[in-house]
Amino acid sequence: MSFSQGISGLNAAASNLDVIGNNVANSNTFGFKAATATFKDLYAGTRIGLGAAVAGVVQNFSQGTVQSSSRPLDLAITNGSGFFRVSSDSGEISYSRNGQFTVDKDGYVVNSGGLRLDGFGVAANGSLAGGTPSALKIPSTSMTPKATTTIASEFNLDARGAVPTATPFSATDSTTYNYSNALGPIYDSLGNSHELSVFFVKTGSNAWNAYATADGNAVNGGAPISGLTFDANGALATPAGGTMNIAGLTFANGSAPLNMAVNLRGTTQFGNDNAVSKLTQDGYSSGALTSFSINGDGTLTGKYSNEQTQLLGQIVLSTFANPNGLEPSGDNVWRETRASGQALTSAPGVGTPQGSIASGALETSNVDLTAELVNLIVAQRSYQANAQTVKTQDQVVQTLINIR
Repeated sequence: MSFSQGISGLNAAASNLDVIGNNVANSNTFGFKAATATFKDLYAGTRIGLGAAVAGVVQNFSQGTVQSSSRPLDLAITNGSGFFRVSSDSGEISYSRNGQFTVDKDGYVVNSGGLRLDGFGVAANGSLAGGTPSALKIPSTSMTPKATTTIASEFNLDARGAVPTATPFSATDSTTYNYSNALGPIYDSLGNSHELSVFFVKTGSNAWNAYATADGNAVNGGAPISGLTFDANGALATPAGGTMNIAGLTFANGSAPLNMAVNLRGTTQFGNDNAVSKLTQDGYSSGALTSFSINGDGTLTGKYSNEQTQLLGQIVLSTFANPNGLEPSGDNVWRETRASGQALTSAPGVGTPQGSIASGALETSNVDLTAELVNLIVAQRSYQANAQTVKTQDQVVQTLINIR
């Protein structure tokens, strides 16, 4: 006679209760994955078993319910099996489904345990750097200003207009030109804004001259910056390609000379009122980061006080051939093991195995409380039954002792 069967059963049942209790305790933990204890029977050279033991604990990595949030750094992985890749100061890599992130004092995106969210940084040219993921950081510096280099504009110059009789051209005398409009503000290399205006003077039936002023001062010494001609259908014929250039424009503030291409493609000469239908330029002043957003493909886009947007980085997600081989290490993270296989890390997106990212949302625990309470009753009955076998064995042994 042996107590081993009952004792092993008690140990197995107790472990099962531990697993169920852990599931119940974490039913409100975002990103938590429910676990199930699996068992095996024990034999040792006999047809009578020696009891049971816990074979392992298997986690259910199915997606939990996605719950909306008002924080942009609350992130949920949807329609995929990916994990957030997080790293410690020492470079140790972990993985998580809990998307509760904040920004620390150094600008890094971190979870509650201080682990930094990894992703792709941004290269000097403003594109994603790619390569090995590293900790994502929200910049605290202002956006560098950009000098205007290109202006795109479309006008209609009234074909009914007469050639001005008052000469020479003067920006302060409206009788010397047919039409004027602002092309600015434009920006110099220091981010200072300037008012650039263009003036059109009709010189013939299909011919015009374009003059310009910057901050009220004549550009190009007061001479035309370009001549314009139109064909019989009112389409712009020259300058070639529809572009006129303003070169060496200087300001008395220490900025570099401005060289700009003014693209007039689409400008027409029709018998209609003078008007502008398109006007854009590519310069801007410096600006401070005011907010940022996270897209489904993991890209972080910053919004600045100068009304510009800038790519700040891209969150990456990792998948594993065998997620159940991951080692739980607490604080809502897992670590890679030989059993899990090597992490496959790439950018998220719709239709990818990793899934996509939802900002302002969190994945709740996938614990089914109703099922766990039923499992708790079953585990309790198992524990009681195994205790009864120990009690019965004890009674049998006591009987033998009493015979002697």
